[in-house]
Amino acid sequence: MRAPIGDFDQATPAPDCLDALTRPVADAVRDWSGAVPAEQILYVDTDPQWADTAVFVEHYGRELLERSANCVVVAGKRGGGSTLAACVVLSTTRVDVNGVVRRRLGARKASFASMDTATGETGMEYGGITPIGLPADWPVLVDAAVVDLPYVLVGSGRRRGKLLVPGKAFAELPGAVVLEGLGVAV
Repeated sequence: MRAPIGDFDQATPAPDCLDALTRPVADAVRDWSGAVPAEQILYVDTDPQWADTAVFVEHYGRELLERSANCVVVAGKRGGGSTLAACVVLSTTRVDVNGVVRRRLGARKASFASMDTATGETGMEYGGITPIGLPADWPVLVDAAVVDLPYVLVGSGRRRGKLLVPGKAFAELPGAVVLEGLGVAV
């Protein structure tokens, strides 16, 4: 199958390569029940040394930057409690943690979660965290620009590999909230 974006040799429907995904991502793909069929979520095998977005687009092509998204884990704090959430924004933007995220979570303070927290709570590798397969009770804040794209390149749960996901599928994720202005220009 030819990948809908980029110049990848092979893109495989994610349900056909569950063994290449972390357990939470594989489980989410296996149990997918959205209007977008799971077969439209594609897996592309990539070298883990190119996992970070800036390095990835330098290696695979700068045109991918505008079709790539980052998923970051944030922690909102209020009183003694903390809420973890995921934010999905285009790679050409940064997450508005102190504005949109803080207000949406009703937090007094919001910040990026530590690497240990992000990997420990998601069961995914740092540099490969994806919104597919996150804990079901987490808010998944998705920038509207991500949902508007036909396909978006995002992590696969591991540093090796990426997922090509129809943009509208992000709005179908458990806990998904589509927000304008979540990603701000860098």
